[in-house]
Amino acid sequence: MHLPPPVHGASMVGEYIKQSGVVNSTFDCRFENIATADTLTDIGKFSVKKIFDVFGLVKRLKKVAREFLPDIVYYTPNAKGLPFYKDFVVVEALKRCGCRVILHFHNKGVLTRQNRWMDNMLYRIFFKDVTVMLLAEALYKDVEKYVDRDNVVICENGIPDILQECPRKGEGGTPRLLFLSNMMETKGVWDLLDALHVLKERSKAFTCDFVGGWKDIREEDFRNRVKKLGLDDCVFARGPKYGKDKEVFLQEADIFVFPTYYPKECFPLVLLEAMAHGIACISTDEGGIPGIIDDGKTGFMVERQNVGQLAARIETLLDNPQLCKDMGTAGRKRFEDEFTLDKFEHRFSEILESVVSGKA
Repeated sequence: MHLPPPVHGASMVGEYIKQSGVVNSTFDCRFENIATADTLTDIGKFSVKKIFDVFGLVKRLKKVAREFLPDIVYYTPNAKGLPFYKDFVVVEALKRCGCRVILHFHNKGVLTRQNRWMDNMLYRIFFKDVTVMLLAEALYKDVEKYVDRDNVVICENGIPDILQECPRKGEGGTPRLLFLSNMMETKGVWDLLDALHVLKERSKAFTCDFVGGWKDIREEDFRNRVKKLGLDDCVFARGPKYGKDKEVFLQEADIFVFPTYYPKECFPLVLLEAMAHGIACISTDEGGIPGIIDDGKTGFMVERQNVGQLAARIETLLDNPQLCKDMGTAGRKRFEDEFTLDKFEHRFSEILESVVSGKA
């Protein structure tokens, strides 16, 4: 599995699994880090060093497989591109060692590459004789060409309940909106700014914090756009925040807005964090998000890159503070019922047990 560093969704879940008392008491586990990237910006980039790293990884995992004799190998692959080619080599080496493999996808993209002759050939080999674990039912269409539904299991992610340590602050005052993710165009940053401009033109009162590291959007370009749209008195770029510094913004937010159309988006943990804090959420139908937000109950779903619809949904919550509060409460209840770390650990362990026993 991927383990931090670097820190991203898959590596965070990997760390949760590694530290899980439920998993470690149910199985005799051996954990191996399969990451070959040192930083987020290094992911997906080619280097000669990575070629040697892959051969070293294969050698190490084959040695572990021969010595440990696992009943099942849990592996977190990439769906496309150079990272997939690396995972193809590793997984096929494990199969040749006689290992049963379960592939847990934290990303998507098979559908976008399946018409390329080489990728199509590799996918047919890669998905043969494996069980595939997905984060949401909506993601099955990404691998449908290669995997029968009977060989797919669904395991939604979960996160620690940080609200017990960082309770929400008092309500009242100007409504606060929050965007929390990498500052990327496909995460919907420009769309959200345009929607906020629409609301400002309608004389709606709000503030919006953008929290996240600068990626393909530069800080200078963001601030220039904010100024051009006349939002510099209500929109603030906060940069990357982690741990308790990040929790401050979740504690104070009334509405969480995440209008993503990021091609690899699957099951964003930021939405779980917002729901854990009792915040009404607005997002898109990208990836497995429809399995997180209950549209009209815990928040709103909007079409990708539909600025008018995004502005209208934000406006609805600004104009109806009780509805906003009720959605946040419903989101918190949904989090407690389905998305806590404890729920994930038991769900994950039960799935692995069923795969080992041949019932899945």
